Amino acid sequence: MSQQRQAYRYAFLAVLFWSTVATAFKITLRYLSVPEMLLCSSLVSTLILGVVLAGRGKLPLIRRCTRRDYLHSLVLGFLNPFLYYLILFEAYTLLPAQEAQPLNYTWPLMLVILAGLMGRERIDLPRIAMMLVSFVGILIIATRGDPLGFRVSNLPGALLAMGSSVVWASYWLGNLRDRREEEVKLFLNFFFGFLYALVLNLFLAGPGRLSLPGLAGAAYIGVFEMGITFFVWMKALALSRSAAQVTRLIYLSPFLSLVFIHFIGGETVRASSIFGLLFIVAGIFLQEWVGPRGKTGNE
Repeated sequence: MSQQRQAYRYAFLAVLFWSTVATAFKITLRYLSVPEMLLCSSLVSTLILGVVLAGRGKLPLIRRCTRRDYLHSLVLGFLNPFLYYLILFEAYTLLPAQEAQPLNYTWPLMLVILAGLMGRERIDLPRIAMMLVSFVGILIIATRGDPLGFRVSNLPGALLAMGSSVVWASYWLGNLRDRREEEVKLFLNFFFGFLYALVLNLFLAGPGRLSLPGLAGAAYIGVFEMGITFFVWMKALALSRSAAQVTRLIYLSPFLSLVFIHFIGGETVRASSIFGLLFIVAGIFLQEWVGPRGKTGNE
């Protein structure tokens, strides 16, 4: 088997795992509250990341971190996993998965906007036009197919789902400034995120009676959303001749997710969810296409 074919296999496996998590969120929230789900899933992911770090012989790198490194992880861990998943999980309690998932997928759009506000990218007219394409998709989903009526079906849920994408984009930009190895950064970020989740649950008088289905769902999320899938994706990038050859597979994820949402989650997927997602993905894809012309010279 060629190395590039192996890269595609790893990439598709990662995309497949990520495509299942929207359904896992919705099902697990039947059994656990948002704080409980965050606590259990972040604990599992932290343990897995620690095991991977130990297996690769990189645990000593944690001791080499400076006080500034730990402070950086303290801040980034607050953004992700703590705040990001706290907001996202809450959005899933208010919205059907077929709405929450694509609205959360707007994070590449938010990344461009934040980078523009920070002066890292120049937002020109072509890029603005592509953003408008994505915003049309957002409106179609949020209004359930009645964008001209401007009646958002669940405004708090829509704002939370899109707000989570802003938090993720902020985390992404902050993570770019951190030059430590990815495994070390990820482990420490999730370790501090777990501590935040633990404090939140203790403040709320601790988790209630945790059911076995709820714990199983949280463990699945910790493994396949927050944990091992990251390393599968990194393996795909390492094997591929170029990152672009595998990163385009990411566009499959939200559409595959709708399949799982329908057949496993039991939701009847509306045409508005599909058309809205098409607009969102098209806008993001076209932004990448015009991206090289839109970047500033300081990148």
